Amino acid sequence: MKKLDWYILKKFLTTFFFAIFLFTIIAVAVDISEKTDDFVASGLSIKEIILQYYVGFVPYIIALLFPLFVFIAVIFFTSKMAVQSELIAILASGTSFNRMMRPYWIGGITLGLISLIGANFYIPKAQQVRTTFEARYVNANSTYDPLVSRNRNIYFRIDSFTYAGVRNYDTASKAGGPFFMHRVKNNQMVYNLRSESIRWDTAKKKWNLNQAIERSINGLNEKVSLTPKKEMLFNFKPFDLSHDEYAKDKLTTPELQNFIALEALRGSEGLNALLVEKYRRVATPVAVLILSIIGAVVASRKVRGGSGSHIAIGFVLAAAFILMDRFSTIFSTKGSLPPVIAAWIPDLVFMCVAVYLYRRAPK
Repeated sequence: MKKLDWYILKKFLTTFFFAIFLFTIIAVAVDISEKTDDFVASGLSIKEIILQYYVGFVPYIIALLFPLFVFIAVIFFTSKMAVQSELIAILASGTSFNRMMRPYWIGGITLGLISLIGANFYIPKAQQVRTTFEARYVNANSTYDPLVSRNRNIYFRIDSFTYAGVRNYDTASKAGGPFFMHRVKNNQMVYNLRSESIRWDTAKKKWNLNQAIERSINGLNEKVSLTPKKEMLFNFKPFDLSHDEYAKDKLTTPELQNFIALEALRGSEGLNALLVEKYRRVATPVAVLILSIIGAVVASRKVRGGSGSHIAIGFVLAAAFILMDRFSTIFSTKGSLPPVIAAWIPDLVFMCVAVYLYRRAPK
């Protein structure tokens, strides 16, 4: 790392963090104006609102536009250096274009790693804070409420041969009933379990059944048993019965992988949305590096329009990236596009753009 590297890298990071800081303030101000009535109705103090909502909201909004702000930051400070002829002086001193790009690679990789760690482990926890608050205080009067949902009849698949259902399930108390489960083999029922109620035991991490009736069927032979209190260790938990539309966003990557495996075992629909989320948590950090290189190459050329032209090009490319990402996601979740391709299409396309622009850049 030479003085030149530190000089460019310092401009890179300071511009990025300053842009993120300003945007976060604007986003929080807009969000406060939209949710003022909800905050007042909640009866919470300012400290409680910050700890129970904005601790989760701020990381969420930063992660949402992280790659794009890296892109805009690179274009902004690089364009300014080009307008002031700093890049011409650097290249005229004998420094090659490839050597000048080193701090951009370092900055892009550093921010990409930050994005990778955050997206896989910390942003999901922030999402849990944000969505819990919104469900309790903001969406309390809507039809969707993952925290309190009563009088629901749930039917689901436990594994390839076992099916279950519970009536009047309450996600708040984690209880419901009656409950049933049956296992099928060769198109015939071989086991049936019914109980008046089912309740989750938080301490033992098991399900408690009341008045459980078990039937084991073997051809014409049948065995029936009645158990007043029975503990069962099923492969589903209260989280799996909540049907939270934000579930994939609130799970860390190890938890998401386990959830996907369990949903695949059950034969559940909507796996593509979970898989796209899983692959995107790796694809997005890579996009940070790709956009850093594209921004540096685009803004390094001194043009008549100055910084304005560079920023305009940057916004056009950013809009194209967002549209491509949204369309690929829709084609995967609603169509037949494989999730791994949907998550990586924007990166692959913009990687080709980066290679093309890099080769055409004046060196």
